[in-house]
Amino acid sequence: MLVDVKSRIQEDGIQELLSYSVFPDPDRLEQTIQQYKEDLNLWLYGYESEGILVGIIGFRINDDQEMTITHLAVEPESRGVGFGRGIILEIIEDMHPLRIVAETDEETVQFYRNIGFVIRSLGEKYPGVERFMCTYEVDGDIDEE
Repeated sequence: MLVDVKSRIQEDGIQELLSYSVFPDPDRLEQTIQQYKEDLNLWLYGYESEGILVGIIGFRINDDQEMTITHLAVEPESRGVGFGRGIILEIIEDMHPLRIVAETDEETVQFYRNIGFVIRSLGEKYPGVERFMCTYEVDGDIDEE
């Protein structure tokens, strides 16, 4: 179940989940927290399973109903069991985007590919780091396999 956690961003548990989706640097995490505090167009939701927060998604959605995922993470002990897919499915149901886009790295691109996103390489955006643009056109259900 998704719950709005933007007002709770100072909580350690929220910050820990958010830290999994930013470069592991305390300054970068603090910058990200400030962005969520200051930008009214950024949304931040937590994903609960059996009353425990196991994942987080941050995004913005524009007037054309295009959602840009800025952060998506599931705590390490809960990965690989479908929580990430559940977050995406619920956010589609709750926010009704027509398109979802996310930029990611090689480590995470397979997650997006597996649930039906179209993947396009952005090349080596940073020295030695290939980035990918993942796009999903919402016209029904995400691939349930």
